[in-house]
Amino acid sequence: MSLPGPFSDPRVITLFGLLAVSTVAWLTLNLRARARARREPAVTPLERVWHPQESVPLTPEEEHAFGQVVSRLTLGPAGPLR
Repeated sequence: MSLPGPFSDPRVITLFGLLAVSTVAWLTLNLRARARARREPAVTPLERVWHPQESVPLTPEEEHAFGQVVSRLTLGPAGPLR
């Protein structure tokens, strides 16, 4: 059974076929991208670097050594060690 009127033209049938195939492909790709975006976070945060001073108390000797290093690294005139 052929389609009536202008729909019987093979060019129109080809046009509708291409439109249907491209629509299905576009929907499939978009749905896959959405599903992938839900599974994987878009941006992964950087891992925080652990520093020993955050959880380990320093001994007085370590605090003194740290103060000497910091006093040498600070800008300004050289003064007594803190």
